[in-house]
Amino acid sequence: MITIDGSLGGGQLLRTAVSLSALTGEAVKITNIRKGKAEGKPGLRPQHLMGIKVLGEFCQAMINGLEENSLEVEFIPQKLKVYDKKINIGTAGNIGLLLQTLTPLLLFNDKPVTLEIIGGTETKWSPTIQYIKYVTYPILNKMGANLSLEIIKHGYYPKGGGKVVVTSRPVERLIPFNYLDRGEIKDIQVHSTCGHLPKDVAERQGKSALSTIQYYCPKTKISMVYESVESLSPGSSVTCYANCDYSVLGGDYLGEMGLKAEVVGQRAAEGFLKSLNSRASLDKFMADQILVFLALAKGKSQVKVEEITEHCRTNIQVIEEILPIEFEIDKEKKEISVEGIGLKY
Repeated sequence: MITIDGSLGGGQLLRTAVSLSALTGEAVKITNIRKGKAEGKPGLRPQHLMGIKVLGEFCQAMINGLEENSLEVEFIPQKLKVYDKKINIGTAGNIGLLLQTLTPLLLFNDKPVTLEIIGGTETKWSPTIQYIKYVTYPILNKMGANLSLEIIKHGYYPKGGGKVVVTSRPVERLIPFNYLDRGEIKDIQVHSTCGHLPKDVAERQGKSALSTIQYYCPKTKISMVYESVESLSPGSSVTCYANCDYSVLGGDYLGEMGLKAEVVGQRAAEGFLKSLNSRASLDKFMADQILVFLALAKGKSQVKVEEITEHCRTNIQVIEEILPIEFEIDKEKKEISVEGIGLKY
């Protein structure tokens, strides 16, 4: 059993550890879970419990310590078998974070799988569901995956109630991702959504983001979609992304009480433009999310990232503790490379 110090990181450490445990059959023990973290109490939170529980069901795992506030969890996987399932997180727990846990398993299953998931689609400290749909999954599909995501309903904090349907078809092996540059921009998309709010909020957010991007990218094709939807709780978001020659880069921003819609759109655009102007092949959010898949691919991957974040470094450390690989990091050039294990199912 591999023991991992959970105080090194937050929920991302947990998601990576149990996901790789299920795939490899290697038991893990995570100690000091979220101990020393500034945000909230240490230990397992409700949103972590659901991810580990569902993952355990897919690999018939024996799990010790699976309870709220637990500081230690043992995850002992048995036979891996992913199947069609309806999952209700029960709160506004972020669907995208749950998918970070489950997606590696979906790819290496022996048959197509469809998951219907109810929870939060746009919540704090998490990627929006639009980011997963238009940035994360398209990049993984460039690596040979066959993933699709349909947004049925949006759900915001605190009630959640959003719904998405994810479908994955089997992949024999993932191929490496080898790009040190995003290439030229093909087009830029702006998605603005609001729920349980005045209908003009989504339009004002979107137009603000659009005008900000147009100012800096006057010759680029830019499209905008805005929608006002029914939701159990009020909320809004703007997600921007660019389809480029070799990659997709994105960014998002959530509405807040007292924050003007125009400011939400502007901040979403400014963060996105910073990623775009780095000319990196991956934005700072995808730099973290892609690491597991680079490690599982067959062959060497080399990428240039917008920023090597603390989440990124922690994720690398956890992956190296479970898999027989070693990442190479060039901090100055912001490049990450690794020889993947070529996992095959």
